[in-house]
Amino acid sequence: MIKQQPVHINKWLLPFSWLYGLIVFFRNKFFDWGILKQEEFDIPVICIGNITVGGTGKTPHTEYVIRLLKDKYRVGVLSRGYKRRTKGFVLADDNTTSKDIGDESFQIKNKFPDVIVAVDGDRRRGIKKLLSLKNPPQIILLDDAFQHRYVKPSFTIILSDFNRPIYADTLLPAGRLREPFLKIDDANMIIVTKCPRDLQPIDYRIILHDVNPFPYQSLYFTTLDYLELKPVFPNSGESRSLEFLRNKTVLLATGIASPKVIIKKLSEYTRKIETITYPDHYNFKTKDIKYISDKFRNISSEKKIILVTEKDASRLVLKDIDEEIRKYLYYLPIEVAFMDKGDDFEDKILKHVEDSRFKLN
Repeated sequence: MIKQQPVHINKWLLPFSWLYGLIVFFRNKFFDWGILKQEEFDIPVICIGNITVGGTGKTPHTEYVIRLLKDKYRVGVLSRGYKRRTKGFVLADDNTTSKDIGDESFQIKNKFPDVIVAVDGDRRRGIKKLLSLKNPPQIILLDDAFQHRYVKPSFTIILSDFNRPIYADTLLPAGRLREPFLKIDDANMIIVTKCPRDLQPIDYRIILHDVNPFPYQSLYFTTLDYLELKPVFPNSGESRSLEFLRNKTVLLATGIASPKVIIKKLSEYTRKIETITYPDHYNFKTKDIKYISDKFRNISSEKKIILVTEKDASRLVLKDIDEEIRKYLYYLPIEVAFMDKGDDFEDKILKHVEDSRFKLN
């Protein structure tokens, strides 16, 4: 049995969590009572979200669903474009950068150029803009929109990080929940993400007991597959297998919620790992680039590499980085892999889309 780390709760902040919970309660009730209006659309709208702050793996799970659907349907992806430097509705094109649409949306557009990608803080307006296009999407994926209740999705997927179970957490600011744990009752599917590969049957049973899904809900478990290392600047290097890291000194620079899972993976190949951590979605500044470069130069080993995440790469590629450093700068792509019942997940998503389109026709 795998023992999960205890969830840290800032108990002295609990009174503020109770106040926050009261605000969230009444906001949700206003929607339930119809005081605040939800809008439905004549198209399958699949929401992929969570009830926590921090990284649960929304982007790689969104990419998984894109791969499942993109060859059969015109897929649109709509998010708010966190930390972008633009406002309102922005439709991505070949000249769009992460500054225009945010790093996660840019990553999706870069991977899937034929997919319609847009950002808008107002999801209702964003959907209407997408549907007014000359060739509108046939399906819309809402990335991180569970709290945006002005849109009523046709299907909802909630993600929960294995390393910080939502059933053991509490509301902000004492914990990291944006919604009470019971809000997962609104989901069609619950996915426990970032699971270790050696999960045992008893671990599945314990989590199933603690999550306690309703009969109408499906519970899945996913882990992460790490792919070949890619150069941040394509003209400065070539793809490398993870074996390339063997016995090298890795300088890991991250601007994500938690690099623990990545560090655990890298430790399978080398014990020489140095880390520089920044906040999630961090916009690297000139002084940060200098600091990373100087720290890398001061590593005495000749066998060394700078490693960043795929999201960080989308921001760093816009920066002025010395040619000397560029050839050592790589990112580590990831993909979602289901621990079990992956076929069942895909079948249910496809069935929902088909059923929704049949009803509309």
